[in-house]
Amino acid sequence: MTKPQIWVAAFLVIFLLLFLLEKSTNRSDIQEKSASSSAPQMGQSTQASSPQDLMSSIGCTGCHGTDLKGTKMAPNIHGVKKYWTRDNLINYLRNPVSFMSSERFKSYRIKYEVMMPSFNNIDVKNLGKIADYLLQLQ
Repeated sequence: MTKPQIWVAAFLVIFLLLFLLEKSTNRSDIQEKSASSSAPQMGQSTQASSPQDLMSSIGCTGCHGTDLKGTKMAPNIHGVKKYWTRDNLINYLRNPVSFMSSERFKSYRIKYEVMMPSFNNIDVKNLGKIADYLLQLQ
């Protein structure tokens, strides 16, 4: 065998060993630990939670404030009923970037430090609870 063939063979052997090691590693322990964690996770179902708890768990209060009346990071979200229907608000929460072409959002982009994140990984029922809650705020 030539030197290049030896290097290729050594590389393949190392690759196969690493591949087998990865396959033999049991990752279910890590998943079980994260699923049993007491802190809510973004993708976990929290059907029994109140809208306020849901909003806190996904980070709304971190930017919009605990009273949701806005901070230097994000605007006041009381009175959103004048801008949104329930379905449009849910769609916005799932994909805010698709709404960024409007003049209102262009001004928000300049004024506020943080861009609205996408919550497309949250169950639509929970987004509906949040939308219903936000639409009743005055």
